[in-house]
Amino acid sequence: MAQQRDLLTFEVDGHTITALTAGPAVPTGKPLIAALHGGTYTARYFDVAATAEGSFLDAAVAHGHPVVAFDRPGYGGSTPLAPDANTFARHAELLGDAVTQATKRLAADGVFLVGHSIGGMIALMIAAGDPAFPLIGVSATGMGAVIPPGGAAEALGTLPPDATIDLPYPERDAVMFGPAHTHTPEAVERAHASYAPVPVRELVQAPAWPREHLPGLAPNVRVPVHNALAEFDALWSSGSRNVGHFAGLFTAAPFVDASVARGTGHCIDHHTLGHALHLRQLAFAEECAHWAATRRPAGAGA
Repeated sequence: MAQQRDLLTFEVDGHTITALTAGPAVPTGKPLIAALHGGTYTARYFDVAATAEGSFLDAAVAHGHPVVAFDRPGYGGSTPLAPDANTFARHAELLGDAVTQATKRLAADGVFLVGHSIGGMIALMIAAGDPAFPLIGVSATGMGAVIPPGGAAEALGTLPPDATIDLPYPERDAVMFGPAHTHTPEAVERAHASYAPVPVRELVQAPAWPREHLPGLAPNVRVPVHNALAEFDALWSSGSRNVGHFAGLFTAAPFVDASVARGTGHCIDHHTLGHALHLRQLAFAEECAHWAATRRPAGAGA
């Protein structure tokens, strides 16, 4: 199942950004998938095989897509940011440039952005900012419009703001995974290899993001948007009303697909039904590619 993995390095504004990449043996012409991980993970998040079907990277490559999964600043080999400079807006700037470089290096004609949790927030910020690469769509999972007050997200945000914390496995697992029937012990063990220390500044910003950033940026996203929230998410409210509210904010998107990922916890990809999410994301990428290929400039005739 596993394909060849390679490591790429990009230099952006004096910062190093590292990435894990994989692709089909024979180019297919399908869009490049650029993936951004969430807090407490590295790019290896997307290469955890929770089931026999393999990881997200396995699924994407099997369907003909080249994939580049980036280490966000401070993770993997990517340059850390000073606490005061460690903002999601700065991540969007640096990673947007890295995606542009990857698009040119891999000669891609289109890019489908995938982001999980904080990576989903940053992916949407990149999409709303008129990116310099040919973006065809975005999938933001493990994040939405409503974080319950007094929940796990706010509790994590009370840690020392300038610290970098290596959370113990049991504490992470309790937040990231759903009930025991939604995953296997083997999947949890494999996920540990993708865990990393987290700059607490990220955990402070995350609970405020849907209030401070989402309403302003959503109307500026002009590509199709996919969203999935876990049924048993410990950080976000995944009720149907909140999922619908999230979708309704993207008034300029050609189409939006927002839903609940049944039988999963926050790290949807690492659950038994994570592969079902991967198939939905890849199907959405196909729809985005068709939309991008058939759309006409404004004012053009039928």
